[in-house]
Amino acid sequence: MKKLLLGSVLAASSIFTVTACTSVNATTDTTPTAQMQKNHKDGAMRGPMSKLDLTATQQAQIKAIMQNKRGDRTADRAEHQAERAQMDQQIQALTNASTLNTAALNRLADQRAAKEKQRFIERVQTQHAIAQVLTPEQRAKMEQMKSERQEKGRKHSKDRKGHDKQHQGM
Repeated sequence: MKKLLLGSVLAASSIFTVTACTSVNATTDTTPTAQMQKNHKDGAMRGPMSKLDLTATQQAQIKAIMQNKRGDRTADRAEHQAERAQMDQQIQALTNASTLNTAALNRLADQRAAKEKQRFIERVQTQHAIAQVLTPEQRAKMEQMKSERQEKGRKHSKDRKGHDKQHQGM
C-alpha cells in the first residue's frame, strides 16, 4: 500500500514538474536582446578594455591593432602547426633513442626559446601599441586592473598550495 501511494505521489509530482518546466520555457524569451546582439556584432570592447571608457576613435584604433595581430596569427597557423608536429616528432625520437643526443636536444631547446622570445616581443609590441592609444588616466586605470588581477592570481595560487598540502596528507 505504501509503495503504491509513494509511486502515485512521485508520478504526480513528475507530471507537475514537466508541465511547469514546459510552461516556463514557452513563456521565457531565451533569445538575446537586440542590444546584446548589436554589442556583440559591432565589436564592443570586452574584458578590461570595456572598463576604460574608451572613445569611439580609441575603440576603432584598438580594434585595428587586435585585428592586425589576429590576422598575422591566423595566416601562420598551418605553418605553426607543421613546425609543432615536426618538433614533437624530434622530441619523441630523442626520447626513444638508446642514448640522448645532447646536441640535438640543445638545438630543439634553442628553437623553442627563439619562438617564445618572438611571442614575447610581439605581445609587448601589441601592449605598447594599445597603450599609445590610451590617455594617461586610462593607462593608470589599466595598470591598476592588471595589478589587481595579478594579486588575485597570487592569492588563488597561495590558496591552492594550501589546499594541495591539506590533501597530500590523506
